[in-house]
Amino acid sequence: MNANFEADVVVAGGGPAGLAAAIAAGREGASVILVERYGFVGGMSTAASVYPWMTFHTAGGEQVIRGLAQEIVTRLMERGGSPGHLRDTIGFTYSVTPYDAEIFKVLAYDMLKEAGVKLLAHSFVDGVRTDERRIEALDVTGKSGRLLVAGKQFIDTTGDADLASLAGASVQKGRQEDGRTQPMTMKFRMRGVDIGAVREAIRANPDNFYHKTLFSELDSLPLTAVSGFYAEWKAGKVPINRDQVLFFTGPAEDEVLVNCTRVQGLDPTNVEELTQAEDEGRRQVLLMAEFLRKHIPGFAKASISSVGAQIGIRESRRIDGRYCLSIEDVVSGRRFEDCIARSGYPVDLHDPSGKGVASAFIEGGGAYDIPYRCLITKEFDNLLAGGRCISTSHEALATTRLTPSCMATGEAAGRAAALASATGTAVDQINVAKLQEQLRRAGAVI
Repeated sequence: MNANFEADVVVAGGGPAGLAAAIAAGREGASVILVERYGFVGGMSTAASVYPWMTFHTAGGEQVIRGLAQEIVTRLMERGGSPGHLRDTIGFTYSVTPYDAEIFKVLAYDMLKEAGVKLLAHSFVDGVRTDERRIEALDVTGKSGRLLVAGKQFIDTTGDADLASLAGASVQKGRQEDGRTQPMTMKFRMRGVDIGAVREAIRANPDNFYHKTLFSELDSLPLTAVSGFYAEWKAGKVPINRDQVLFFTGPAEDEVLVNCTRVQGLDPTNVEELTQAEDEGRRQVLLMAEFLRKHIPGFAKASISSVGAQIGIRESRRIDGRYCLSIEDVVSGRRFEDCIARSGYPVDLHDPSGKGVASAFIEGGGAYDIPYRCLITKEFDNLLAGGRCISTSHEALATTRLTPSCMATGEAAGRAAALASATGTAVDQINVAKLQEQLRRAGAVI
């Protein structure tokens, strides 16, 4: 096979999980190639304006996600690209982590270079070459035409399990009974928002906002997030199937990220339906912006400053792996011997067809384990998954899909792939205790 490029570890998808995977593998001494379809990295965080990152902590404030994810936050803080972890004033999670997406793009590229990772931007994986239980190479299309990228180990961090699906690995999609996925959302930013007026509206009518809002602490905390304006939303009669207004402040003082559009009933892995979703999402952005200006205190002089380069996708395909993390595992705070990451984010399940969001909070210490087996496909000896497409149920995905968790599973996949490459073993035969030791040494909490 005459490959254009070859490496010990090949990572498909440069979102938060793929970045962590590629950097971790490179730091473990593997040669690494990262294939990314856009001209920049960051995935949903930069292409779809998914903001802020939430959460690195349990409900009680214990930080359970560190490692590379925390290093990224710390280095963003050093560059003025993040204030660090702040309290979530909605009260749904303990913390949110605002960040500047443009500074993040540059930092991420710097960290890839430091780790010796070769980035192939503007490159899309559209084929996988296999030999029985092994993947041999990826077919990639880009500005250079057709390329062949060979490797010893492969990591699927596409978010949509594209690599696994193309290779013929078994995948799941959506909820079990009908395959419907959580709705897609077109995120957008508005500038010129009077945050003080928003704060006063919350003080004046607490019953008009999410019941866990930190009302008693609004005078001492920066207002990071707002959920509610129930009365205004009901009166406005915006033709979007949801029941509240939701936005997050920053990173600028007069800026908010609006998370209110909701595109349902379309398949994010079907190109025609995804095209329709993009159009519908952008139309909803204009409707939402007009509603906010007319009805919500503080927005009268606000204007749209940016819209996601693509629609945000909560759920699509995920691998059907060696273990499927269940909602019971999450809510009970289950521990696993092969734990490679932890998370304290509650279940946040957006209804595929209705208005609401189903929530469930984690019992015990407020965190659950993600086992290594959730990263391993059933069919291939040299393929791992990280991020949104690891093996979970539809309900459990509603927590594992959040960015800090994706960074944590991506880091674990990267270190595992490097270990498998160095020892010449299948990914399911590596020494998991050694992998855990490497993760702990790098600051991860497991």
